[in-house]
Amino acid sequence: MTEPLGGHDGPYDAPIEIHGFKVLPEWIDYNGHMNVGYYGVAFDMALERLMVDHLGLGEVQVSALGQGPYVLQSQMSFLREVLEGQSLTFRFRMLDADHKRGHYFAQMLSASGEVCATQEALFMNVSHTTGRSVAYPDWAAARLARMARDHAELEPAPQIGQPIAIRRQ
Repeated sequence: MTEPLGGHDGPYDAPIEIHGFKVLPEWIDYNGHMNVGYYGVAFDMALERLMVDHLGLGEVQVSALGQGPYVLQSQMSFLREVLEGQSLTFRFRMLDADHKRGHYFAQMLSASGEVCATQEALFMNVSHTTGRSVAYPDWAAARLARMARDHAELEPAPQIGQPIAIRRQ
């Protein structure tokens, strides 16, 4: 298929904000705050909205083309507690993209605008037939590249590219 499946060609807001999430009761652990695993779920749900609403990828791409984005690597930083019922907004910026992959950074924000968590991730387009990487359709690769260009001037967040390590003085 050579025609876009939805989304738009840009320009893309820098950063893109995804709204409309609330912390569900089942996401709360015995410490009284959102369990670490559900941060990943929340980031993934917001990423799917970015993919579908802005890029025409994700579930619509899998349904139409039999291929879709798989996250290859992800690193999260937990900065503030998230509690039951809290409203969340996500900010996304595309750091880089090529014909098969994308590298993004996202922030999870509370209703008051505090950054609660961040995620940096690398995703790749994968064929559901072969289980191997496959190039995005030209229109999708162009959108990913445009989004990366539109986000290139954003101030770098301190969590981008940070290794995991015990910091010693």
